[in-house]
Amino acid sequence: MTSTLERPVKAPAFQGVSLRRKLTNHFATVLVTLSLLVALIPLVWVLYSVIVRGWAALSSPVWFTNSQAGMTTFTAGGGAYHAIVGTLLQGLVCSLISIPIGVMVGVYLVEYGGGTRLGKVTTFMVDILTGVPSIVAALFIYALWVATLGFGRSGFAVSLSLVLLMIPVIVRATEEMLRIVPMDLREASYALGVPKWKTIIRIVIPTALSGIVTGIMLALARVMGETAPLLILVGYAQAMNFDMFGGFMGSLPGMMYDQISAGAGANPVPTDRLWGAALTLILLVALLNVGARAVAKFFSPKKV
Repeated sequence: MTSTLERPVKAPAFQGVSLRRKLTNHFATVLVTLSLLVALIPLVWVLYSVIVRGWAALSSPVWFTNSQAGMTTFTAGGGAYHAIVGTLLQGLVCSLISIPIGVMVGVYLVEYGGGTRLGKVTTFMVDILTGVPSIVAALFIYALWVATLGFGRSGFAVSLSLVLLMIPVIVRATEEMLRIVPMDLREASYALGVPKWKTIIRIVIPTALSGIVTGIMLALARVMGETAPLLILVGYAQAMNFDMFGGFMGSLPGMMYDQISAGAGANPVPTDRLWGAALTLILLVALLNVGARAVAKFFSPKKV
């Protein structure tokens, strides 16, 4: 005697749905798709323009190994090595200060702050800092670091101003990612007798690590392209300078501004350098994003 297992028949999509609801669904799908295409057009256009116009500079064999020391407006040659190093140094110092503070503030707001008065005040201040223009942050650091405390203009002062711009973005990203972590994970850890601080470090943060890293990279990409802090707090140098606490320092945004002042658009030499610096900055941010995502994937919890 044989028996057969009847497989459930899957109902066709939109069975029993009115024509009006079907049309509304199709209209919404088309509208969302068109919105995506409209958003992609300028992004692809900008990326294409930068690659096409900046590739001539990057194809030079000395672009990543030489600086612009001794180069004039009408003299072709030189590279962006000094600007790349300056951008990386300022971004590194800014990240070393901003990432621990931003992540810990986000953890406090989600895990400890709750509805406390301090938590509400902190959230309000983070909201204000999120919309602060870069020039305001630069002027504040100039008034405090240079005018009041008497320190000179330097790359470190630029990093301090970038910290004010980077922290609120990291706090917001960390806060949102931690809220996504299911409460069941925390309760299961507490039920096993794990302290709250260890639960946060070993369970909550690793679970949300991928999203937190994405927020950190978005914040870093934002601050690495700022120009106002560079003009106010350090100035631009065509030669190499590894000293974060003294002297003018090159950077990719500063190099772009310098080439505009040198006649980019009318003179082909600074024009090529301008687009080359822009493309180099985009590639630098892209490489940092890829590396950070690889690190986050390595340290994130593995699926069994």
